[in-house]
Amino acid sequence: MLAPQQLAELSRLLAADRVATDTDTLTRYGLDWTRYFTPDAAAVLFPKTVDEVVALVRWAQREQFALVPSGGRTGLSGGAVARNGELVVSFERMNAILELDKVGRTVRCQAGVITKTLQEFALANGLYYPVDFASSGSSQIGGNIATNAGGIKVVRYGMTREWVVGLKVVTGEGEVLELNHGLAKNNTGYDFRHLFIGSEGTLGFIVEATLRLARPPAELAVMVLAVPNLADIMNIFNAYRDKLDLTAFEFFSEQALRHVLARGTVQRPFDEAAEYYVLLEFEKIAPDTETQALALFEYCAEQGWLVDGVLSQSQQQAAELWRLREDISESITPYKPYKNDIAVVVSKVPDFVAQLDEILAREYPQFEVVWFGHIGDGNLHINVLKPEALAIDDFRRACEQVNKHVFELVRDFNGSMSAEHGVGLLKHDYLDVSRSHAEIRLMKAMKSLFDPDGIMNPGKLV
Repeated sequence: MLAPQQLAELSRLLAADRVATDTDTLTRYGLDWTRYFTPDAAAVLFPKTVDEVVALVRWAQREQFALVPSGGRTGLSGGAVARNGELVVSFERMNAILELDKVGRTVRCQAGVITKTLQEFALANGLYYPVDFASSGSSQIGGNIATNAGGIKVVRYGMTREWVVGLKVVTGEGEVLELNHGLAKNNTGYDFRHLFIGSEGTLGFIVEATLRLARPPAELAVMVLAVPNLADIMNIFNAYRDKLDLTAFEFFSEQALRHVLARGTVQRPFDEAAEYYVLLEFEKIAPDTETQALALFEYCAEQGWLVDGVLSQSQQQAAELWRLREDISESITPYKPYKNDIAVVVSKVPDFVAQLDEILAREYPQFEVVWFGHIGDGNLHINVLKPEALAIDDFRRACEQVNKHVFELVRDFNGSMSAEHGVGLLKHDYLDVSRSHAEIRLMKAMKSLFDPDGIMNPGKLV
């Protein structure tokens, strides 16, 4: 808890109107989309400049106050949760796009820039920032980098890491580091930039980023396919990937679709329900691209891999089809889902899914399980929905009992127990599923080097 003198000092470092201690603000900024923790922040701080962030970190180090970074708070692992009286540092007022280099195709911006704002800025200048996800309207660039966000375009464009060419960070000692300076080539030893990407704010705070941009894609078309058997999804993926420039390849279950439809904002794509659905997006780079896509549909239907499909006829219809997939998370949020965000090598997906399906049917018979994910890059989202009558703590304990079976399978497949949302609070006990003991030891040593007093997002990741 902050003493009056400490509160006064923070108000002098920033300004009284940028230090919040009211209950509503503490609750709002002390929690991310994870719903298994009770927020308990001491204050929420709103710096506007790098110098202010430095001053806050040095004050926190001197006073031994822990700091939790806050971006759009769209994470699902508790990485932005303040539950032990920490100070929350919100970057939402550090939201300026600072510099555009059209020749080098890079953009420099502050950490609090909204993902969609950056995407729109790039398009307005004839360029393209391809990292995209359902939360692009609220997620922030700093948080995306701190969690190495992926999303719906990874199959074509890769994770956030591929697009970061420079970072400015403030370490746990209040030291400012300029990392890589936006260079395309820089072979001068250790690249600390990559330590901070995916570090979840445990080494320091990302305050600025220089990001690579690309040419805008050609007009995009979307297909939704009805698939009777999960194993056939990878056959469809292989068929389309060989012939078309896919920018996305998503899947979702009938259970997931029912929750989206229940909101009454979109319509069922087909007269008959199927067990699973694929949404794929591709560039129309040639006049006959759509003809190729329809020919592939006929081929897949002949193989018995799909039973129905629809191809967008306009950009508006393409956006409506995307909502079938992108509205899933929001539609199941009221059920306080317990999420597992896992990944395996793409070629191993069918075998992995078959074994995982058996585990879920055996261990979750009393719960509804909703499947969806970016299956084109091996990433699956498993969402277990909480029954209304079951207390949330009892529900979480039941789900954690099953985790050991799920994560043993992930370990057997050399997969990741957190493909996109980071480790945070929710999964740090399972880090050894995907990391060796030697790696974890070195990660802890790195944490001590950059944050010797342990004030940067403590309790997360390691």
